[in-house]
Amino acid sequence: MTFVEFMNNLFSQLFTGTNIALIGAAIAVVATGIGSAKGVGQVAEASQGVMAEDPTKFTKLLFLQALPGTQGIYGFITAFILFFKLGLLSTPVEITVTQGVYFALLCMPIAIAGYISAIKQSRVAVAGISVITKHPEESTKPLISAALVEMYAILALLISLLPMLSYQF
Repeated sequence: MTFVEFMNNLFSQLFTGTNIALIGAAIAVVATGIGSAKGVGQVAEASQGVMAEDPTKFTKLLFLQALPGTQGIYGFITAFILFFKLGLLSTPVEITVTQGVYFALLCMPIAIAGYISAIKQSRVAVAGISVITKHPEESTKPLISAALVEMYAILALLISLLPMLSYQF
C-alpha cells in the first residue's frame, strides 16, 4: 500500500458524512459555550462590586448575568436536534459526505451568531448594571435592552434548526 493510498483510506474512514455533521455540532456547542462563558463572566465581574455594597440588588443583577448564558443552551439544543435527526440516540442513519457537510453548515449560524451575541449581550448587560446601581427602580429597562440582543441568537437558532428539522432522508 502506498502512502497516497493509505492517506486516502484514512481520510475516507475519518471523514464520513456523520463525522462531518458531528464536527459541525461540536463547533456549535463549543463556540456558543465559549461566548456564553465569557459573557456571563463579564457580567458577573461587573456586578460583584454592586452586590458588595448593596446585596439587595442581587436578584436584579442575576437576570442580567444569566442572559448571555442562553446562547450556550442554543448551541447544545442544535447539537441535540442533530443527534436526534441522525438517529444517534436510537437507530443511526447513514448519510453521505455531502449531507454531512449540509448539516455541519446548518450548525454555523448558531455557532457564529451565538458566540458573538453572547459577548455583545454581556456588554449591554454590563452597561445596564450602572443603571441599576444609580436607579434600581429602572431595572427592567437594562433587562429589555439585553433581551433585544437575544433576539438575534434566537433567529440564528431558528435558521440552524428549521432546515435541519424539515430535511427528509
